[in-house]
Amino acid sequence: MNNIVFMGMGEPLHNLDNVVKALEILYTPEGFDYGPRKVTLSTSGLVPQMLELGQRIRVNLAVSLNATTDEVRDQLMPINRRYPLKELMAACRQYPLHASKRITFEYILIRGVNDSLQDAKRLVKLLHGIKAKVNLIPFNEHEGSAFRSPNAEAIEVFQTYLLDRSIVAIRRASKGEDISAACGQLKGKLERQQGKLPEK
Repeated sequence: MNNIVFMGMGEPLHNLDNVVKALEILYTPEGFDYGPRKVTLSTSGLVPQMLELGQRIRVNLAVSLNATTDEVRDQLMPINRRYPLKELMAACRQYPLHASKRITFEYILIRGVNDSLQDAKRLVKLLHGIKAKVNLIPFNEHEGSAFRSPNAEAIEVFQTYLLDRSIVAIRRASKGEDISAACGQLKGKLERQQGKLPEK
């Protein structure tokens, strides 16, 4: 086990005290003796808890961004209605980082929703002044969702725009898509089996 990521079990920062305790156990020599550089916490953007986390303990931070305007992010991530982009990005600028570290921004690319060149331009502006890395994740198409993955050309244009402006931008490969095990796919398959979705 090389790296640990706190994600996928609900919002970690809703359980901040216990997450900090878990990190302390991971770090202590009497526990798992893990280095903080190998541990990442992923959040949807709970601003006060993000700032408290950075004050209490060292951990790499990943933020699920997924949009460059409040209008779109409100729809994709309702937490944005409470902590809009201006507040979220300000908190990211305040988050304590060691010299070689960056905040990772997860950005799921959805065709016609957040994958335009204008979105890429707005993303560059949002990240100004932040030591950032962007994970570009093409949407995993699945039953029950009208969202679609961008075509390869759109993804390349988006990524290239970021790279040309000195932003680390990595296209993350999706694993498990061929067996319906990628993110979101199993839920759609289960709902069809339960009769919640119509047959094709």
